[in-house]
Amino acid sequence: MHLDKLTVIYFGCLVVAVILHEISHGVVALWLGDHTAKEAGRLTLNPVPHIDPFGSIVMPALGALTGIPIIAWAKPVPVNPMRMRNPRRDLVYVSLAGPASNLILMMIAALAARQLYLSNAPQVRYFEDLPTGILVLFAFAVVNMFLAVFNLLPIPPLDGSALIERLLPRAWLPQWYRFRPYGFLVLFLLVFSTGIVGTLLDPLFNRLFDFVFG
Repeated sequence: MHLDKLTVIYFGCLVVAVILHEISHGVVALWLGDHTAKEAGRLTLNPVPHIDPFGSIVMPALGALTGIPIIAWAKPVPVNPMRMRNPRRDLVYVSLAGPASNLILMMIAALAARQLYLSNAPQVRYFEDLPTGILVLFAFAVVNMFLAVFNLLPIPPLDGSALIERLLPRAWLPQWYRFRPYGFLVLFLLVFSTGIVGTLLDPLFNRLFDFVFG
């Protein structure tokens, strides 16, 4: 099936954003005393150590080709909470580092796209005819927004589930740990069987679009 220019751009931006998301986890873990990711060679911009063949290539490519929701992930950065100074608290910081990095990257890309658009292409009639640089920056902003919001859902293995673990009374944690292995199944059902992704992201996408091109 033919992949158009926009699909290729979004695909590339998604893979880069996912890798940066994972690196941020390892960097914050290092700041908090856990050298596991550094020792594993995961604090690098080289994409090879981060790529999960299924999550980084097959799933996003399948979405791009078939029109199903495009999701992607990299290999999780290894983290050892017991090497942190305050494991239960610090693990929350490490988990939230991913969405936080995506939000920062989204803001930078959106501001840059807006500036380029206002300076170079305010009279372009069709979105696809915009200069490639603007399309790449806007796509990068969109995919980082998606990753930030999606990863804050309180479902294992997403980063938002770390907040649940932090807030739950210790007596409830054993039941939560029994649920965690099924989180991925719940996540897939939500993505492919409900409209929750569109419900969450469509209003945010519209605001981002209006900010850049309005």
